[in-house]
Amino acid sequence: MTNQIQNSNNKFDLEERTAKFGMAVIRLCKRIRTDEVSKPLVNQLVRSATSVGANYMEANGADSKNDFKAKISICKKEAKETMHWLRMLAEAESGFADELRVLWKEAHELSLIFGAINRK
Repeated sequence: MTNQIQNSNNKFDLEERTAKFGMAVIRLCKRIRTDEVSKPLVNQLVRSATSVGANYMEANGADSKNDFKAKISICKKEAKETMHWLRMLAEAESGFADELRVLWKEAHELSLIFGAINRK
């Protein structure tokens, strides 16, 4: 799964990287059997993971530097929220823990990247 996320033509193309991250989360979540515990976790995870890329696209279309910084800040917050839901889902669905850990690492890297962008 990591290879699907990171092996794009340009490792530093954040639009592509965040899109591939969201798609990887979707693919994994579609494989999880939903029950009363996992269903809300999957829902929250998909929402936050796909929001990272959507907010990055909005940042790229920002009208001002302040608007750009605000959207990048949201990207970081969504990546960190995604880390939380990945952790919760790993607890609920231990059979997927290794795959969820890989996604957690990517979410963490994305949060660090967006933090660095916001500081510059």
